[in-house]
Parts: sequence; C-alpha cells; structure tokens
Amino acid sequence: MGDEIMTTAEAAESAALPQLHEVHADPEAKAGLSTVPAALNKPVETKSPARWAYERLVLYIKNFEEQLDGEHEIAMGFTGGDAGVLRIEGMGYFDPDIITFYGTDGGGGKTQLVQHISQLNVMLRALPKPAADTPAKRIGFRLASDLDDS
Repeated sequence: MGDEIMTTAEAAESAALPQLHEVHADPEAKAGLSTVPAALNKPVETKSPARWAYERLVLYIKNFEEQLDGEHEIAMGFTGGDAGVLRIEGMGYFDPDIITFYGTDGGGGKTQLVQHISQLNVMLRALPKPAADTPAKRIGFRLASDLDDS
C-alpha cells in the first residue's frame, strides 16, 4: 500500500479498469495470470459483456496452453449432461452477450458451442493430441495476438 494521491478522475478511471488477483498453493507454480495485458487495460464500460468475457477467456486459454507439454492440446469440458469435451480450435463473440467455441468432440466430429454469457461456465482441460506424429496445435497465442490487433 502506497501513499499515492489520485485525482477524483484518476480514482474513478482506476476503479473502472479491469483488475485480477489469484492465489495458489505453490507460489512457484506458473498457474495463473499476474497482470492485465495492455490490450485489455481499458475501462470495462467501453466493451460489451460478450467482448469482455471473450477477452478474459483468451487470456485463460493462452495461460493454460503455456503450461502444456508437446503431447497435449487444450479442450473444454461441458458441465451437466453427457456432452463430453470440445477440442478448442476457434472462439468468438457476438455482441452484446454471446460467446461461441468451435472445435471437435472426442470422436472427431465438428462441434460448436454457442453460450450466453450469463450461463458461461468453462472448464479447460488437457487432452492428448490426436496424432502422435504432428505438433500440438495452440490456439491461445493466435487469440491473444488478435486481441493486440483490435
């Protein structure tokens, strides 16, 4: 805690900027996010709920992939029912309140999930890559790069 003095405008802007905080059992583990990237460091009110959810999911996906070995790819598990998992191959949003995931299911079938942000519940999972002789595909870097361009 510092004794930094802010103007009213600076305090209001700071309160509206996105913040994050995580604590992990192993402080040495690279398990979480530590700072809000510049591409996301804009007042929350300037974004739709869908875009805001999309941008934060991109960060979590990229961070999760950075922890995977070369034999695994990112997927997401579905909660409730027997829907299984979706290997994440694309992601997008539709203002004001829809997030969509594109990919393949466990059997290799083309899959798309369209989710309202009020129902958003994503479990990131590591799945063995489908072909041993090909490199693991990484979507997180491409998603994050797209954030920097927008």
